[in-house]
Amino acid sequence: MSEQPLIVGLGGTTRAGSTSEKALAAALQAAADAGCATQLFGAGALPTEPYDPARPERSPQAADMVEALRRADGVIIATPAYHGGISGLVKNAIDFTEDLRADTRVYLDGRAVGCIVCAEGAQAMGSTLASLRAVVHALRGWPTPYSATLNSRDRPMGGEGQGADPAAIEACATVGRQVAEFAHMKRAARPT
Repeated sequence: MSEQPLIVGLGGTTRAGSTSEKALAAALQAAADAGCATQLFGAGALPTEPYDPARPERSPQAADMVEALRRADGVIIATPAYHGGISGLVKNAIDFTEDLRADTRVYLDGRAVGCIVCAEGAQAMGSTLASLRAVVHALRGWPTPYSATLNSRDRPMGGEGQGADPAAIEACATVGRQVAEFAHMKRAARPT
């Protein structure tokens, strides 16, 4: 198999360039540097219509995201922490994985999933990360051993005249490398 593993990133906010979207991009860059193809679904690319299992019609954003997840060898999810939990936008995007329920690889089965949480202060990081990891488990994904938590108040991904914090970039890169490593191992183990 010469084709590169595909790592799909979901996350961010409705605002392009948010801390969580930048963190997701940094993780995907590390996965690309580790020999994977990547695809980012952030602001403007995530579905904004509510997931409704009774309506089979999908927006172009939802259809593209679900198709990418179907092909994905690994996934990275980055969410802002809103009131101690996963943002509604990111949770709604995750809910569209229900469209994979009848696939051979149901939901996120057999795929490593990296988790990144950005919060305005430390209090919401732990509960949001625990929630995100629990959702990944429910979808049969394998959360990576390492997850990144970033305090948005410290502007870890930089901003107006300020460079990104090297420790934050490294935390996101570790998530990306772990997802890539697992994707490569799973591909190598597949029967030819």
